[in-house]
Amino acid sequence: MDRKLFFKIFAIVGLSILLLIPLTLVEGQIRERSQRQEEVQQDIANSAAGPQTLIGPVILLRTREQVTETRRDEVGNLPVTTTRIVEHSQFIAPETLSIEGEARVETRQRGIYQARLFHLDSTQQGQFSVTTPAPDANKHLLDAEAVLILGLSDTRGVGNDPEVLINGQPRHFGKPEKGALPLAQLSVPLGRLELGKTYRFAVSFPLQLTGTSALNIAPVGEANSIRLKSNWPHPNFGGRFLPLERSVNANGFTAHWEISHLARDFGNALDPRSGEALAITFIDPVNIYLQAERAVKYGILFIVLTFAGFFLTEILRRAPIHPLQYLLVGLALAIFFLLLIAFSEHMAFAAAYGLAAAACIGLIAWYLAGALGDWRRGAAFGAGLTGLYGVLYGVLLSEDNALLMGSLLLFIALGAVMLATRRLDWYGLGQRLPERTR
Repeated sequence: MDRKLFFKIFAIVGLSILLLIPLTLVEGQIRERSQRQEEVQQDIANSAAGPQTLIGPVILLRTREQVTETRRDEVGNLPVTTTRIVEHSQFIAPETLSIEGEARVETRQRGIYQARLFHLDSTQQGQFSVTTPAPDANKHLLDAEAVLILGLSDTRGVGNDPEVLINGQPRHFGKPEKGALPLAQLSVPLGRLELGKTYRFAVSFPLQLTGTSALNIAPVGEANSIRLKSNWPHPNFGGRFLPLERSVNANGFTAHWEISHLARDFGNALDPRSGEALAITFIDPVNIYLQAERAVKYGILFIVLTFAGFFLTEILRRAPIHPLQYLLVGLALAIFFLLLIAFSEHMAFAAAYGLAAAACIGLIAWYLAGALGDWRRGAAFGAGLTGLYGVLYGVLLSEDNALLMGSLLLFIALGAVMLATRRLDWYGLGQRLPERTR
């Protein structure tokens, strides 16, 4: 290969690698802004309430047993009898649990950053059957008591003092019960129960609950029926259980879950860390920082394809392009991603993308029209860049098809280069390079 051609290719490759520096700086700026967004969301959650996990209601049955123990005295080796009280705890699941609610989503803004709060207005009903252990000759049972418990991730989100109807009698939740569940709890004492008897409790109460971004509900009942609706049109249904029925449109969503005890593990459902819950995340349909970060990963592809177009123009049209001109156009391509994130913080992402792309395409086309001395060549490069930006926008909108669309773009670009150079004499190319490239 001729020395001039070798140095030309070497310079293009070197410039492509050099332009990774501004692309990396832009990506770092995007991550910094994204981190700031998360900090604002956490700050708003700390001021209001965080993501909520709802467990219950369940009944905690406590029994006390007097245990007699005999041991040998260490001094005289004589038998010594002592007694102590041992407390046993058992969670009782509701036979049926019904939850119906509506979640209103509110967007709170702090500067240019946003966070979403949901306000759940719900009604909960449960039917319990509690059988206390019968006295046993081998066990000296003293008594039993029951407590109704409702578990919440963040009790600051409780917006009312709900009247709890227990067998038709109004009660109220008291101060949180400690240690029963691995999260905060509200409780209603049900009193002492006679040993060896079965008690039935019908429980119902309204609950107003505020949280940030996500709502998780543990299906603790033997039979669970959960119906939720919201004005938020972009829910993400996750967790261990998907809705039996759901409807999502521009006005919001409705969803219905039917979960039996055969499908859930009661022990895991009481532990919010196990993930044994249904989950609804009120997601942002267009996360501008995630979209911009995904876009900048295609920056080097833009630069390589543009430089390939320049090189083909040089060898096929004998239009000299100086390495500095390569560099300036590459910097303009890199600045597109910085403009994208700057504009998208103040307007819709689609509008920001269109404005940033139009600014960069216009600048590059105008510059190349003067550099190449032909407005048609500048317009041709502008049209090619418009196609590239259009493909990138399609990739950003369709994450599932990103690999397919990116692969097709590379294949088409390679095919175009091979088609344009299929009759090119590469051995004699160095002697025919434009003089300006020397």
